[in-house]
Amino acid sequence: MTVTRETTRIGFAGLGNLGRPMAEALLDDGWRLVLHDREPERARACAASGAGATGAAEVAERVSGLGGCGVVALAVPDDAAVGAVLDELLPLLSEGAVVLLHSTVLPGTARDLAARAADRGVGLLDAPVSGGAERAARGDLAVMVGGDADVLERARPVLETVGSQVLRVGPSGAGSAAKLANQLMMFAALAGAHEAIDLAAAHGIAERDVLAAVAGGLGDSWVARNWGFFDEVASAYDTGGTPVSERPWSKDLWEVTAAARAAGVNLPVAGLLAQIMADRVEAHARSARRS
Repeated sequence: MTVTRETTRIGFAGLGNLGRPMAEALLDDGWRLVLHDREPERARACAASGAGATGAAEVAERVSGLGGCGVVALAVPDDAAVGAVLDELLPLLSEGAVVLLHSTVLPGTARDLAARAADRGVGLLDAPVSGGAERAARGDLAVMVGGDADVLERARPVLETVGSQVLRVGPSGAGSAAKLANQLMMFAALAGAHEAIDLAAAHGIAERDVLAAVAGGLGDSWVARNWGFFDEVASAYDTGGTPVSERPWSKDLWEVTAAARAAGVNLPVAGLLAQIMADRVEAHARSARRS
């Protein structure tokens, strides 16, 4: 199946903090989309948002409405949600269709789903993304792909619309593993930055001053240069009604520890972060809103 703007409809399920700007980037680039969300009003709002000067969108009230699409992108919350969508959707997809799994899931989940899809003649790539909502709206995400190289080449025109970096890192499950590695590195840096700011504050240094000081040193990091990013993301999740348990500083870190257990890898830092990071991020976001 050749994937083109003229011949391919893309089903997009999951229009939350990251999914909606990804869908809008596809519309802006001229793709035809069928939108679905567990809250139908989100899909209707996205379709009516004014995005997509050259693309077109329709709304599917049920997952089954995506069955006629040549490509289906999933940005739903977790492994259970992905499994539920694909249980309903896989029997309806045509042979040669492609599923793009943008959700952050366990590597084993991605491998199992790819095998199930292959049994029905459907290609499935685990293609989680990183970069945040603003980069998603610009089509500037990093896309970490696991799965068959031939399937990736078929889906590449879609993935290169949402991502400026599309990198195949290995077979099915590898994209999910790379995303969890990304999350562990990011949240380890964030935890270190929070503790460093606490240390500096105890010695009379303001938050903004310690961040400015380390910007020229080896302690510099993306999280320090983008301080406040997670406060804004937490606020967006609050507005959208996303529970803390589904936010990346909670869900993704617990998935890191689960993936480590499955592989027999000892990750003590990840275990600690899984226990403390959600409270730390949420508390800082509440403080930022009050100030």
